[in-house]
Amino acid sequence: MSRLNLDDFSDLIERPDSGVRRDAEERRERLTVPSGALGRLDELGEWLSAAQGTVPVTPIEHPRVILFAGDHGVAELGVSARPAGSAHTLVRSVLDGAGPVSVLARRLGASVRVVDAGLDCDPELLPEEVVRHRVRRGSGRIDVEDALTVEEAEAAVRLGMRIADEEADSGTDLAVLGDLSVGGTTAAATLIAALCGTDASVVTGRGGAAIDDLAWMRKCAAIRDALRRARPVLGDQLELLAAVGGADLAATTGFLLQCAVRRMPVILDGVVSSACALVAQRAAFRAPDWWLAGQLSGEPAQSKALDRMALNPLLDHGVTVGEGTGALLALPLVQAAAALAAELPERVETERDRADD
Repeated sequence: MSRLNLDDFSDLIERPDSGVRRDAEERRERLTVPSGALGRLDELGEWLSAAQGTVPVTPIEHPRVILFAGDHGVAELGVSARPAGSAHTLVRSVLDGAGPVSVLARRLGASVRVVDAGLDCDPELLPEEVVRHRVRRGSGRIDVEDALTVEEAEAAVRLGMRIADEEADSGTDLAVLGDLSVGGTTAAATLIAALCGTDASVVTGRGGAAIDDLAWMRKCAAIRDALRRARPVLGDQLELLAAVGGADLAATTGFLLQCAVRRMPVILDGVVSSACALVAQRAAFRAPDWWLAGQLSGEPAQSKALDRMALNPLLDHGVTVGEGTGALLALPLVQAAAALAAELPERVETERDRADD
């Protein structure tokens, strides 16, 4: 098998159908509710029509939460409020229905799928359907070593592509993307700083479980050191993911790219999914047209990534818990936009309207 070249996705990914979007905009002008009265819901409905290639839009009926899980060696430096190698406890909480994303998913009628790309735990601790995809156990400490080999990075990207294909083939009509990781925000901030050409201090945040000032300084130093290792490989997205990403981030990147190939819309969550989206955009500039930014998490790196991709978050509620929670909170807005665009009636044209024409 020849080495995967992420730049090839640029030729595989097309934008949502602009002709269909124009048709959706024209239909919107004919609805009984005045144009603009529904605010951003109008824009969302038209975007969904273009993504689906249908007018009127089809209601969202099979949303699916996809969570890629992994541990990052950089957590050994005390850059996270959680202990290094403990991401499997987050996975277990979600599987047991105790995580915030589990509670919301039950309420909103969305199913949840967890994919172990690089957890640092014994496989016996989790169900086989979760751990069977694992690329490697944990990721390297990115301040001093590569997170993955290039071969492992490719395997992780291909894993994400397979998950996207499986979801598209099974009828998922909207993916809600999140992560379950410890140390993941450090790797994500490094990727964003490298791709945006900024310093470590500009992108270093407090993480999902807020860290104190000393931990923030350790995190900033780790990102600074990792950036030195990232800059020489900026020209190759796969090598960049290998150097300073991780198995879960590489899998998420592959998932996003293949979702765009398969014309499946995605709602992004926080800084980790935004970092992967930025890497994917570097490979295929049309890919962000298939994604929505679900929320603004407060992480400075996420804001920089979304600005670079011209994605405007749907929500800003200060949700930092991760797990795809913020993205899932945006799901009802997207579903509402689809329902309104599909079900609102068109105006009945009168004799006076025809005379005015």
